[in-house]
Amino acid sequence: MKPLHFKIPKTSGESVRIQYDEQRHFYENLHFHPELQIMVICESTGTRFIGDSIGNFNVGDIIVLGSNLPHVFRNDKRYYEPDSELKAKNISVFVDLAAFEDNLFSLPEAHAIQKLLLNSKRGLLIGGETREKVSTLIQDMRTMKGFERIIQVLIILNLLSHSNELEMLSSVGFNANLNESDNRKINDVFNYIMNNFTEDIKLSDAANVANMSVNAFCRYFKQHTQKTYSQFLNEIRIGHACKLLIEDKWNIRETAFECGYDNISYFNRQFKDITNFTPTEFVKLHNTKFTSDFSLLETTQA
Repeated sequence: MKPLHFKIPKTSGESVRIQYDEQRHFYENLHFHPELQIMVICESTGTRFIGDSIGNFNVGDIIVLGSNLPHVFRNDKRYYEPDSELKAKNISVFVDLAAFEDNLFSLPEAHAIQKLLLNSKRGLLIGGETREKVSTLIQDMRTMKGFERIIQVLIILNLLSHSNELEMLSSVGFNANLNESDNRKINDVFNYIMNNFTEDIKLSDAANVANMSVNAFCRYFKQHTQKTYSQFLNEIRIGHACKLLIEDKWNIRETAFECGYDNISYFNRQFKDITNFTPTEFVKLHNTKFTSDFSLLETTQA
């Protein structure tokens, strides 16, 4: 997915910017920017695309996005409904790395931070006690000005650089270098899939969106996303299924149908392949209410 270059608004001489956003849904085009971004999800849910990583995001998540890392946070469909009163809220800290890299971050004492910045180019999900500490530090930053913010950012980066509660999201080999034509095609396909993944959409449908033959589209999609079309579609569907099961809105059969699967056995196999759990195990893991007929669904003959 080719990202759009995104310019972060900032005043002259400002190397650290904190921004609070409240809107109906997050910015929905894949994009990147040279600044390091630390993003706190204050309100809303949906699917995150970071490099070649796909996953759900929820309230309280904190994600570190390295310099020029393509990303987009796509809210759930209900956020786009005309009468929706839902809000997408987040706090982001943007750090102009160019202001630090040639001096402060080049010091021997900053070796751990240098490693953190390198890892951030894959995207980092912060967990555990580190997440709680960083959330508090960022909240406090909203009332700070000038050099106070710089000190606070250094405290946050130092904390992260010594934490073992960071999960790297994108793969090591991800490369997003595409031209403008690729940009339009991939974003069109991306939006088509996100708007229709609950339906019976076929490979040929996606190829038509890109105005390509099926064979050419398969090569093109794998080259630029490091995933087959089928892998990409299944990861989105199973991610949505996980959300529905955690929210206890549907039983497993209903969840499969709601996510675009008309074959329960195939749904169960994909769920296991992607999450390493069967649907029943996943439900139990998250202490979600379930009934005894779940296990029967998973033993359905393929």
